[in-house]
Amino acid sequence: MPTIEDKRRKFRQLHDSGCFAIPNPWDIGTAKYLEHLGFKAIATTSAGFAFSRGLADGCVKRDDMLAHIRELVEATDIPVNADFENGYADDPNWVAENARLCAETGVAGLSIEDAADRKESPIYDFDLAVERIHAVREALHDSDVVLVGRAEGFLVGRENLDQVIKRLVAYSEAGADCLYAPGFKEHDHIKAIIEAVAPKPVNVLIGGPGGLTMRDAAELGARRVSVGGAFARAAWGGFIRSAKELIETGTFDELKHGASYDELQRLFAQP
Repeated sequence: MPTIEDKRRKFRQLHDSGCFAIPNPWDIGTAKYLEHLGFKAIATTSAGFAFSRGLADGCVKRDDMLAHIRELVEATDIPVNADFENGYADDPNWVAENARLCAETGVAGLSIEDAADRKESPIYDFDLAVERIHAVREALHDSDVVLVGRAEGFLVGRENLDQVIKRLVAYSEAGADCLYAPGFKEHDHIKAIIEAVAPKPVNVLIGGPGGLTMRDAAELGARRVSVGGAFARAAWGGFIRSAKELIETGTFDELKHGASYDELQRLFAQP
């Protein structure tokens, strides 16, 4: 069994070169399945977990999220990156303390956003946002946890490319090990972000078809690709279609797309 230190060391090595996929499970079963497929690391998804609890994204309490993160870390032998939202606090000192608690779960990485919540989505003032990243870096300096600085401004329609890049560069200088600005889909925009923070690695979000591929991301220079809540939404899509078919027509055709009971039984019966 790999130790926490082993996982963290491996996770940092993954960020040194190449481009790896870091998919997002939302419970123990999906985490174990992704490990079974051979993915080298996984990341939690705040949205996927929230939906599984019957909550909107951004409404899971800190302690519930910490418990969820810990169970995924303990259920798998591969590194886990925590989607730790805004750190569950505005004040840099409290964000740092919460990040320290997150590190204690055994995660290999964690991300801190610069948007306060999923409702109004205000972006923290630039100086405060940078101070928050610096405070978290100081809190994590003995743990070797990869700190991901996330700039949400473009995703929530508050900032343009230049403003986001300014933030990412500042987060890098404040101690972020990896940079992440969800919402960008244009090749030129992604390339500009990657070049601006080089040689620091960049995470690219690909949450649906018809856009970037893993090959595209690698050619642009991205170091890792996550899917956010996309896998969870795909699972919800199958469930919703099947449930609506049953209530509306009394038929079961959608169930033909379901996973094999035998396959899942064999997987989860393994020690």
